[in-house]
Amino acid sequence: MSDQIATLGQLLDGAGTQWRAFDIGRHITKLDKQQFLAIEQAQVRYPYPLAGHAWLAIQFWDAKASKEPYVWFLKFPLDEQSKLVSASRDDFADMVIQALGTEITGEKADGKLDNNPYVFTPNANKLAAFNAQVKVLLKQPASQYYEYAQLYFSAKLGFDNWQSVALQGIADFALRLDNDQNLSNLQKAWAHLPLEVLQPLSAMLEHVAIPTTLSELLLAQGQTAINNSDTIALTAALRSMSKGQAQGLCAQLVDATLNSALKSDSDVLLTIAGRCFVQLEDPERLHIFMDNCAQHQKIEALFPSIFADLVAIPTIRPHLLGLLRKEDRSEALARAIGRLFS
Repeated sequence: MSDQIATLGQLLDGAGTQWRAFDIGRHITKLDKQQFLAIEQAQVRYPYPLAGHAWLAIQFWDAKASKEPYVWFLKFPLDEQSKLVSASRDDFADMVIQALGTEITGEKADGKLDNNPYVFTPNANKLAAFNAQVKVLLKQPASQYYEYAQLYFSAKLGFDNWQSVALQGIADFALRLDNDQNLSNLQKAWAHLPLEVLQPLSAMLEHVAIPTTLSELLLAQGQTAINNSDTIALTAALRSMSKGQAQGLCAQLVDATLNSALKSDSDVLLTIAGRCFVQLEDPERLHIFMDNCAQHQKIEALFPSIFADLVAIPTIRPHLLGLLRKEDRSEALARAIGRLFS
């Protein structure tokens, strides 16, 4: 059978399943099937590389059975062009066929791929956000923790009583802002939320195309955080806005940050590179950002890792390589770039 299998898509189709693919490296982003096929055949660069890999979630289900969908969380290496290394994908497909044949759903499949080198377990935040997003896509009810989270964000429990709010409940709430009064309750609650809720909440909202009204609030909150030199509140605002519908407002907060006293804080720089990377497709902003990275005290560690991260992103790569040839660079940036190649 493995002779005919050229792609994971073919493997899943051949097993008679319905399936969807997501990138879950930076934001959780659904990949359409044509795009996924082009990625698998190395016709296009992987759009969202992270640490030299494609981080994928493949959700599939037997069209005839009523069981919950199965999910493979897969991590495949990318080459220096950010294209999928096909040999690793072929290797995984062969392992699946050897372990399961075409019976990739059903009892026999459980646990068979646990020690597979391409399989990974996402962190708790990512897993909760993915579960919440899948339930929305499948039009299934949220988890049992959702209603309690709704109560919390509606200010009925007191914002200090966060200990019994489950992470999955926060995820379900963040992914269902268009339900009930969730959005308006969140907008009223935001300024009162303790860090213990703000941080996991922003880790969920970074996967959501939040509406403009929420981005407006977050821009104001982010600017207050800059004035107060509060890096935690600022990174929470940046993360929460990063996939929002109003990318122009996200750009405003990134620009304000890059011109502030927090401009070379490592958490802030890593948040912009990791989550607000779309804003770095602008060559001028990218120049200012890399200059700020070059001013960081621990430049030896920070600059090369951020450079390596961003140069792999296909939409940023040409601008970053262009920066290497630019004449009007600060001395700090010229030195940092020189160190990369020494």
